[in-house]
Amino acid sequence: MLAAAISLLSIGSPFASGFEVVTSMRWLVVAGLVLIALVVFRRRVSRTWVSFLRELAIVVPAYFVYFMVRGSAEGRTQEAIGRAARLMKLEESIGIFWEPTLQQFVVGERMILDLLNWVYVWGHWPVIVVAALWLFFFHQDHYRLYRNAFLISGAIGLVIFATLPVAPPRLMESGGFVDTVSLYSKAYRVLQPPAFVNQYAAMPSLHFGWNLIVGITVFRHAPHPILKVLGALSPAVVCLSIVLTANHYILDAVAGGSVALLGLALAGALRQRLSRPQIGASAAA
Repeated sequence: MLAAAISLLSIGSPFASGFEVVTSMRWLVVAGLVLIALVVFRRRVSRTWVSFLRELAIVVPAYFVYFMVRGSAEGRTQEAIGRAARLMKLEESIGIFWEPTLQQFVVGERMILDLLNWVYVWGHWPVIVVAALWLFFFHQDHYRLYRNAFLISGAIGLVIFATLPVAPPRLMESGGFVDTVSLYSKAYRVLQPPAFVNQYAAMPSLHFGWNLIVGITVFRHAPHPILKVLGALSPAVVCLSIVLTANHYILDAVAGGSVALLGLALAGALRQRLSRPQIGASAAA
């Protein structure tokens, strides 16, 4: 339903260059409407809106900083391509350079490609937004843990993107890869403005890493076993989509998952550290 609403908002609206960033992020309007509906449903308008505005003050600037820093790493094409070539050789040396072979299995199957493209596009930011809303309104005691995990892992990723740019498979002419998302879908430009996208931020894949955090979140806190199963399987599906659409190497996903888990571990340690004074004060009382 959310994806359908976003698609309707996107149809027939020209992207003027001066307003590209604003118009290309109209899905945030949909998220805002969902927020309002949830607030009314829970009948906690005053307290919820205070918390919501506080979270906006944290998350929205972090979102823009993330994409601006990613975009600032452009202009290092040869360095990024050279590093990607070395990465492919590394995968060959350890026997996991499977990306070209795997993509050839699906490149002639339009239905499968459309599904993979759909997962790649709509299975990332929209899923993250919905998961964040669900946590914020129904599991606030856990929300900050996962928010901090995103912020910490995102900061680590930005340092790597800025210092060690890596070209994705789709930009490696020697690999014979097909850029399926650009070839068959235009929806990705709605969710990620071209001005903010760094073409050479393949390693680590936070596309996979952040979906891994979402999967862990759903598995831990979803009330229904079916949802828990979906949470457990969703990172694997996203991993297939980023590799088979030629947007990431297998080692990108490994690195992205590692960075995400490190961010989650550090966020957990931070939460424990911040809770110690409260525990001590309770014991003294």
